[in-house]
Amino acid sequence: MARPAPSSAAQRPVESSALARLALAEQLIASDDSTECAQRAVDWLAQHAGAKAVVCALLDPETHELRPLAGSGVTPAQLKRLTVHRDEEAHPIAFALSRSAPIVFDNGKARAAAPFGPGPFIAVPLPVDERPEARVGILLATPPSPALDRAARWLADVLGQKLVHLRAARRLMDSEHRLQRDRDFLLSVINSVPDPVLLTDTEGRIIISNTRADALFVTREEQSEGRQRAVALNNMLFSAALSRQAIDEPEAARRELLLVNPTEGSDLLFELLSATVQHPREGTGFVSVLRNVTDLRAATEQIEENYRKLKIAEADVRAERDRLDLIIDSVADPILVTDPSGKILLMNTPGERLFTVPEGSTDELQRAVRTNDAHFTSFVSNVFLSGTSARFRGEIGLTDPEANRPLPVEAISGKVMSEHGEVTAVVTILHDRTEALEKARLYEQLERASKELQEKVREATAELVRRNELLQRQAIELEQASQLKSQFLANMSHEFRTPLNAILGYTSMLLQGVNGEMTAPQKRNLARVDSNAKHLLNIINDLLDISRIEAGKMPLHLEQFEVPTLVGELLAEVEPLIQKARLSASTELAFELPPLSSDRQKVKQIVLNLLTNAIKFTPDGAIRVSAGYDPDRDEVTISVSDTGIGIAENDQQKIFEDFRQADDSVTRQYGGAGLGLSICRRLSNMLGGRIAVESKVGAGSTFTLRVPRQGRR
Repeated sequence: MARPAPSSAAQRPVESSALARLALAEQLIASDDSTECAQRAVDWLAQHAGAKAVVCALLDPETHELRPLAGSGVTPAQLKRLTVHRDEEAHPIAFALSRSAPIVFDNGKARAAAPFGPGPFIAVPLPVDERPEARVGILLATPPSPALDRAARWLADVLGQKLVHLRAARRLMDSEHRLQRDRDFLLSVINSVPDPVLLTDTEGRIIISNTRADALFVTREEQSEGRQRAVALNNMLFSAALSRQAIDEPEAARRELLLVNPTEGSDLLFELLSATVQHPREGTGFVSVLRNVTDLRAATEQIEENYRKLKIAEADVRAERDRLDLIIDSVADPILVTDPSGKILLMNTPGERLFTVPEGSTDELQRAVRTNDAHFTSFVSNVFLSGTSARFRGEIGLTDPEANRPLPVEAISGKVMSEHGEVTAVVTILHDRTEALEKARLYEQLERASKELQEKVREATAELVRRNELLQRQAIELEQASQLKSQFLANMSHEFRTPLNAILGYTSMLLQGVNGEMTAPQKRNLARVDSNAKHLLNIINDLLDISRIEAGKMPLHLEQFEVPTLVGELLAEVEPLIQKARLSASTELAFELPPLSSDRQKVKQIVLNLLTNAIKFTPDGAIRVSAGYDPDRDEVTISVSDTGIGIAENDQQKIFEDFRQADDSVTRQYGGAGLGLSICRRLSNMLGGRIAVESKVGAGSTFTLRVPRQGRR
């Protein structure tokens, strides 16, 4: 006998609920946008679970802040109110995010907590998971009901898994984009290199190459057979060279490599520079750079040939010079012998250079020689007009035919007389006056430049005296301004501290309940006033310390104390800060640490400042305080190390300046006036010591204070 089918009235809600969930799941699977998925989810919860107002907030993985992603039944102004940090444990929504199950908040706990105003609401983490690090957001809905609780649990699990998947896919896509961008940048860099660059494996197979290398070692099927053979030969020669280097010279070395030009078929000589590299994924490889030295080798051979020819020419010139020395006794000036009509009968080699036309010479050279001959003939004619004088001296303007430049010469002519008193010949010696004229011109320029230089020196000296006087006046004004600034800071710091101490006193009395009990919000707001007033008082105290140090009114009180005791006191003082920051603290003290004779309060102030900075800039990890003794310098060292954010190298000196921090932007993450390290450096200088920093971004910092074991006043 068949069972009776369930009634359609009882089955319809279950079927409609299942179909609605199935439809929403299909929509979430088909969507790749986080906002779209969240909006569909909150709309579904409002339609099928009786929720009047629903908000979905996503956790930022970098800032750890909850930010609204989608909402239903709420206004945009209400959505903006939902910005909560995950570490705000006092906030109900942040508390709900840290739980592994949904939480229902009643009217008292929900006051001003949910974005849709006071009233009970349910908070479900996305997804519902035991691991806090697996949660990506939170789902808020009102009013609470069993049906809404079940639907919200199911929706938080489905939507949370979808958002986790989308976030992981986005991170993977960003990583792939960065990898491809880095690869494209690397290829563009090596392609810009004018020399062939290759990365090969140990067997000579090419992994990465630039366009210059592809022209020698890569070919395509449609290219000619001759080019393919040339490329194959180049690959074989290159692999053989790499193999010899791996055996003979494993380190980076230079060697010559003869290759074939695949386009022209000519030989190319390269200088091969290879280095072995290790890659965690690809293994051992070779980075090779080939520099084309074909033209350099040809030029070297041509230079050697020209040098050999030059040696031969020098030998010939030397022999000719020896013969000329025998003829004219090493006279270097042109010597010419002419007849009474001015026709040249005899001349030496320097004279031939001025008055003869070589075979195959240019028209310009021939014109210069004819001009020289005309001027010389005119000068010889004047010799005969000089009367009975046997010698005649004058100047001739000639032209150097080879250099095509004017050649001023001094001519000295002598008559050769016959026994009858007739002139038979005229001997003329020409002396080049170019060098003498150039020296005279240079001397005149030098004398003029010397006078100008003396005048400029006088003007510069007068200007220097004037500037020195101006600088002295400015230095006096700056010193007076600095003194006035220090006095002003000291006066104003005193004026600020008096009302601040009063504010701190009254807030302390109110927090202690002297005027009666206060509500929790009043105590919280008053505690914030007290905290900010103390922070302002610390800044004013820092300003006062700086002004006292600059004015030379900071006294030193030397006493002898034990460093381990001081370190213990400091760690006890900062213990609440260490626990609040969830850090681990340790000490490393030398076994035989001598007592320190110095100003204990100032040493404590310096190390306390370094400790608070280490806690402030260490989001998670540990801090360590170590102390030691340097017998060579007779110094005691106290170091504070952390595993925090670190400091960039170009900021490590800037942080010791007044009002300066590594991050000076108005949106910096960490607060502070930038005076702590400046005061520490000033105090360490007063103690005769110094502060050094060693840091690396992302790897923490180590600040070391070095002070003399025996301080001096």
